[in-house]
Amino acid sequence: MAKETRSSSSALPGRPQGAELPPTIEPAGLEPIYTNYARVTGTPEELILDFGLSTALMGSPAAPVHISERLVMNYYTAKRLWGALGTALQRQEAAFGVLETEIGKRVVAQPAR
Repeated sequence: MAKETRSSSSALPGRPQGAELPPTIEPAGLEPIYTNYARVTGTPEELILDFGLSTALMGSPAAPVHISERLVMNYYTAKRLWGALGTALQRQEAAFGVLETEIGKRVVAQPAR
């Protein structure tokens, strides 16, 4: 049985304030995936997002990445997604601090034993 959900955020770019979002229907067997790798390519009409899992350790960039999901969307949808992701990231950083994307700046050296 599908589960209907309604998003509480109506502050998406290009959407009038107070506008209701359409309900979304999620299939009962919907399985989330985890990704730590994303590749963005495209054509003049569509944007292609590939998601996968990189098992490479730091210092071994030659390990293959296994792509498990591909999203293809038009650029209008991509721009709305970009706005929604930006809003979500701003909220996260406001609550928990800046998200450092350069791993070298996040890794804390452990003292030698």
